[in-house]
Amino acid sequence: MEMTREIYWNVGHGVVVPMYILVFAAFAVCGWGFIKRLPLYRQGKPLDRFDHFPERAKRMVTEVLGQEKVARVKAGGIFHNLFFWGFLTLFAGTLLVMAQADYLTPVIKVNLLSGTFYQGFSAVLDLAGLTAIFMLGGLFVRRFVIQPASLEITEDDYRIHLLLFAILITGFMVEGARMAATEVVQNPTLARFSPVGLLAANLFLPFTEESIRTSHQVLWWIHMGLVAGFICMIPYSRLRHIVTTSLNAFFAPLEPKGTLATINLEDEDLQQFGAAKVADLTWKDIFDADACTSCGRCQDRCPAHATEKPLSPMKVIKQIGEAAEAGQETVLAESIAEDAVWSCTTCRACQDICPANNEHVNKIIEMRRNLMLMEGSFPGDEVRTAIGNIEVNGNPFGLAYAGRGDWATGHGATLMEEGEEVDVLYFVGCYASFDKRNRAIAEKFLRICNAAGVRVGILGKEEKCCGEPARKLGNEYLYQTLAAENIELIKGYGVKKIVTTCPHCFNTLGRDYRDLGLDVPVEHYTTFIHRLLEEGELHLHPEPFVATYHDSCYLGRYMDVIDEPRAVLAAAGGRIQEMSRSGYDSFCCSAGGGRILAEEKLGRRINVERVQMASDTGAPVLISNCPFCLTMFEDGIKTGGFEGGIVVRDLAEVVAERIAVIHLPHRPAEPPAEGEAERQPVRAAG
Repeated sequence: MEMTREIYWNVGHGVVVPMYILVFAAFAVCGWGFIKRLPLYRQGKPLDRFDHFPERAKRMVTEVLGQEKVARVKAGGIFHNLFFWGFLTLFAGTLLVMAQADYLTPVIKVNLLSGTFYQGFSAVLDLAGLTAIFMLGGLFVRRFVIQPASLEITEDDYRIHLLLFAILITGFMVEGARMAATEVVQNPTLARFSPVGLLAANLFLPFTEESIRTSHQVLWWIHMGLVAGFICMIPYSRLRHIVTTSLNAFFAPLEPKGTLATINLEDEDLQQFGAAKVADLTWKDIFDADACTSCGRCQDRCPAHATEKPLSPMKVIKQIGEAAEAGQETVLAESIAEDAVWSCTTCRACQDICPANNEHVNKIIEMRRNLMLMEGSFPGDEVRTAIGNIEVNGNPFGLAYAGRGDWATGHGATLMEEGEEVDVLYFVGCYASFDKRNRAIAEKFLRICNAAGVRVGILGKEEKCCGEPARKLGNEYLYQTLAAENIELIKGYGVKKIVTTCPHCFNTLGRDYRDLGLDVPVEHYTTFIHRLLEEGELHLHPEPFVATYHDSCYLGRYMDVIDEPRAVLAAAGGRIQEMSRSGYDSFCCSAGGGRILAEEKLGRRINVERVQMASDTGAPVLISNCPFCLTMFEDGIKTGGFEGGIVVRDLAEVVAERIAVIHLPHRPAEPPAEGEAERQPVRAAG
């Protein structure tokens, strides 16, 4: 027998017109639901997210079909992805059946749904439907039985799951009734290519043909009604994310990760800095609330939430949406507590994991700008003091700026004001300039550069704080003031390349300063050292050691520098025992977002949590690449009771201890630092 089937069997072609009317009506209701939400988004300020249309469209298609971000979360991610692909396959199959019945057969007299193709088509759709049912069951169990704390459960969720189950099951029942009457006995070979439909067909075999036909017609219309109801329900339920999350892949920023809007401080018409009310946000900030799937992934990754701070990135998104529903003059502080706003470390773990491309950090920074610039609010008096010190002395410690470069005496660095030719400008930063522990890291970095024959210049007393902590706390005015002075100096000296040992300086000079006119390549010292090793300019004598490595948020998630530091440590003889949270999933040290200047008064200490993760690896050494992280971890070791069990070292220290050949073509070798001869290199325990 021919391997095909009659489309619209038992219901007749007379259903075509009412069917299309029903479907178009459902899409009209759906479209109208989204149109009604447009005024909600328009409460926000304009923002161009329609530029570079082809690039955005390509990214949207890739992300929607690939579901890569969803797959990153093992719990629930695989269930969602397989359900999505199964349901999408069924939808595509339905479109092909409609095209065959209403266009290919009557217009061009071609039947694609026949022979071997139809056999494969039937098998694929049955397996896709079965997969969708099982995966939906897995999602049902996870949400309603296991109930992870991060998942919010509403009555809407029950309705959606039951509706989806009903659509899938009635679809197989319709197929089973048709097969019971036309295939199971008449064409058993073809029936085997629809295994799930065959199981359903067995339920109908005891009935008369008339009963089967009646059941088929009733089930066919029930199935169509459920599908139409599903379409209508989309804009009025959590199903809305099917559209909004997909569109958010299109609307996601194309700028480098972590880019913040630079305020035009010379705009005399600007009366409001930051976001005090809904109207101060952009339309995209409001749209994000509709795109949010309430999956809780951002909340699960948030170090502030994990340590019992009053911050949930997911709730911030939802609270903005609720405020927008109340009107554009709604004050954000009425929904979002000030402590929640100040608790953010801007680590960007929430945005990195978000499958909806929501922009959590930027919203928080805008609210901080309002708090600091408009209301004069600070997260604590210690922060007020540190900001004042930066304004007066160019550093948060309040130390005299004239001594900023004193640490470098005798370590092979040239002051830029002396006019000597240099290969790179080392932008030292505040901690490496004034903090005793971090000055040692700066000295080790210079030793590495000297060994590689790299001529290094520093700005010394002319350098000021890059402004990053002030900016992340919301003080855009102070940030731009500091940036303007640093940029003028750097341009004046004709610097060709900048290297930093601080990821925060690296981000600020390499990305943020570009908005203010600095166009000089900036590199973090970990990739700089990696390149020196790769090019044979630096030689190490590897000595085996075991350590765990911390990915700084501003180096890993912000700048995608994950592999190079590990390669450097491997070249030095290191064996890395990874923490439970590493790479892009790294857990913040607590110092980002200007929190380095603030006391941690709420919940548990984030740095202690991170040191615990390091201690759990069994490694005796925790290696970092950031002065903020180093400071936080040394504090965490003391306050968390880890002394004697683990120590923290900087990557530069490990490398400097293993330099095999000192190559100094430009200056004499520096004498060993006091006590350096007695210092033992990091070694594996045992």
